[in-house]
Amino acid sequence: MRTTRDRIRHAISFELLALGIVVPLGAFVFSLPLSDIGVVSVGSATIAMLWNYVYNIGFDRAMERLAGSTLKTVPIRVLHAVLFEAGLLLVLAPFIAWYLGVGLWHAVVMDLSFALFYMVYAFVFNWGYDRLFPIPEWQAPQGRVAN
Repeated sequence: MRTTRDRIRHAISFELLALGIVVPLGAFVFSLPLSDIGVVSVGSATIAMLWNYVYNIGFDRAMERLAGSTLKTVPIRVLHAVLFEAGLLLVLAPFIAWYLGVGLWHAVVMDLSFALFYMVYAFVFNWGYDRLFPIPEWQAPQGRVAN
């Protein structure tokens, strides 16, 4: 299982890279000022970073209990990303509606757009992160990463 220090590095690097992509893209797609999307994105990223830490600990513990390992196959990675985003949607849609002064349905549509981006991004980022920073239990007998 990953250490607390590694989980913090993961969460911070995940969010910083995502913000660099999503703020200008969101401002363009939704025709909103960069500052509004910036505030929504930074607020959402802060909430997401805390959720990321808690969620990944819980997911890894559940995997250890159910599968005896935290090694994630492609279907498990897809499930991981979908469940993460579903939990986040419950918190972020009301925040977006409040800050931007839009209806809840509009905020849900905006958040679903962001969630779609983040699901793909999370899948790619986490796969790359696991390749860059593998944990010992994932090492194959020949010394190669098994996922």
